[in-house]
Amino acid sequence: MSHSPKALLDSYQILPKKSLGQNFMHDPNALEKIVASAEPSPSDTVVEVGAGAGALTDILARAARQVFSIEVDERLRPLLEERFDDRANVYLVFDDILKTNVTALVGASDYIVVANVPYYISSAILWRFLESARSPRRMILTMQYEVAERVIGAPGAMNLLSIATQFYGAPRIVGKFGPAVFWPRPNIDSAIVRIDTHEAPPVNVPSRELFFRVVKAGFSMKRKQLKNSLSGGLQIRSAISRDLLRAAEIDPQRRAETLSLAEWARLTRTVADEKIAL
Repeated sequence: MSHSPKALLDSYQILPKKSLGQNFMHDPNALEKIVASAEPSPSDTVVEVGAGAGALTDILARAARQVFSIEVDERLRPLLEERFDDRANVYLVFDDILKTNVTALVGASDYIVVANVPYYISSAILWRFLESARSPRRMILTMQYEVAERVIGAPGAMNLLSIATQFYGAPRIVGKFGPAVFWPRPNIDSAIVRIDTHEAPPVNVPSRELFFRVVKAGFSMKRKQLKNSLSGGLQIRSAISRDLLRAAEIDPQRRAETLSLAEWARLTRTVADEKIAL
């Protein structure tokens, strides 16, 4: 039997679901590029998000010690169980990744995440793993190219997602695909983003909770000056937010997307030092 996604799905009378954003990667070179970017070793545990028809799972299973492949679409269960029936190192989990207890799956193992997932939940998956009590050593995500550019954004083009990603890890784009590597074809280009997670944040903050509260406040009012968005987001007087920014050596008229990770950390330390009641 052909292992092309279309042939496999046809043989099980399964049609891609638009509601799940299903686009199945079929190009062998693209699949190998993803695995090469993940650099799994024979001793590694891999958590794959979105098994699909198993094309990527198959290559990962040959490269890693064990693969936990998480798939939300129960219709794919017969296909995947038959395909990997003789693979003792592949563990199929039919669940929503946003609800799955990954720590319980991998145990004490250090692990790598490889995700070829619907673009509409890319950000949620990133947050899920990066904020986990036991985050992966490395993440490889195939995502919409425009989203990838935001993830690796520099000051001037930062957003909440890029700040969070760069707080927890070092992201970079390591590959780019056109629509032809998928079936059905999406109407967008895709990127492979590799994120090597930090053992400790690259900036000094009093607490992660306060840091993200300040950052979220800063981005709470798009296209507003920081003194206004910070005031609204933290529910403090505009004069107080202006003074906090000045104490942190940040121009109150700047906008959130222009701040670097270090500046957000400095502002968070200032908020903590001033003992602002939030």
